[in-house]
Amino acid sequence: MRGETIAIDSFVHVINRGNKQAPIYRQKSDLWRMLFGLFYNNTSQSSKNWMRELKSANIDPGSYIWPDKFGERDPLVSILAFTISNNHFHFILKEIVKNGISDFMHKYSMGYSRFLNVKYKESGSLFQGRFKSKTLDTDEYLRRCAVYVMVKNTFELYPKGGLTGATKNFEDAWHWAVEYPFSSLADYAGKRKSLILDKNLLGEIFNSPKDFKEFSKDYILGRVADEEGDNKEFEY
Repeated sequence: MRGETIAIDSFVHVINRGNKQAPIYRQKSDLWRMLFGLFYNNTSQSSKNWMRELKSANIDPGSYIWPDKFGERDPLVSILAFTISNNHFHFILKEIVKNGISDFMHKYSMGYSRFLNVKYKESGSLFQGRFKSKTLDTDEYLRRCAVYVMVKNTFELYPKGGLTGATKNFEDAWHWAVEYPFSSLADYAGKRKSLILDKNLLGEIFNSPKDFKEFSKDYILGRVADEEGDNKEFEY
């Protein structure tokens, strides 16, 4: 995995981007498909086409119900944070079984690529290659990465000037970003309780939604002040 050995219980920042920086979705429904794919992470499944299995069982994917037909749930990874953007995504994952992150990312990326190719009658690679990853080896590194993944990347989508506009009007941008459904920000802001997430250590190092927001504000404003965000700490 890019030369990095991931040990059990490691926390890892994972990134993948669209091929040639192209968008990774066409319609909003495609983003929902990406989101549902995070919930259906498992060491094995009864079918390669789990969307079809859910439909046959009259289960709406948005209900986040695990079908009996899939057997007992046995996740490949713990998902701690995520943001899906226009042409890339960021996850913070925990390795809980050997090669779990690698296997999950392969299933996730290939499954979504296959879904789009079938839906739009196309072929070819959606993503630019294998995902990139980096182990977050200290609590402080994990805290900063959590804000980078959930706040900085969501703020970049802020309709009133992107990240620059968000830093000038943090409170308005925060309220807007918390409503963005394709990020786990709302969970850490105390506005949602997603069945996708296992907060684990992140739920401990941020004592409360207020603590998370205050740390986020300090990080975002400090990052922009540092040569207008030219810090490449998490851009590998």
